[in-house]
Amino acid sequence: MAQSALTAATPARTQPGKAANIALWVVQILVALAFLGAASGKLLGTPDMVGLYETIGVGQWFRYVTGLFELTGAILIVVPRTKFFGAALLSMVMVGAVLTHLFILHNAPTAPAVLLLLAGIVAWGRRGGLKPALSRLGLGTS
Repeated sequence: MAQSALTAATPARTQPGKAANIALWVVQILVALAFLGAASGKLLGTPDMVGLYETIGVGQWFRYVTGLFELTGAILIVVPRTKFFGAALLSMVMVGAVLTHLFILHNAPTAPAVLLLLAGIVAWGRRGGLKPALSRLGLGTS
């Protein structure tokens, strides 16, 4: 009986252990580097990115928007207070990339799918930081 009362009083663990925290930081840094590279190609207008967005057919303005989202996510994912939001933003960008590869480009979305998986792992692993961040903004629940 005392054991169940102790278990009920112990809050659910949402912060990763030490090994998981180190692994998440390694993944966060790798993801940030990958997205910095991807964003630079889009924002600098490399010929392959210009051609890709011509093929997609939404206009070059969308290349800039995507590059800015990727750059923002790459920065946010390595800042301790915003790492969850960076991972969530990059995950959403990669959902769009996977869908674009499947339904517009008609090719295998291998790279965006891997990046989606990695960003999703970070978002899941860092979800414990969501409630404190929302509380700092005055949006948390009591």
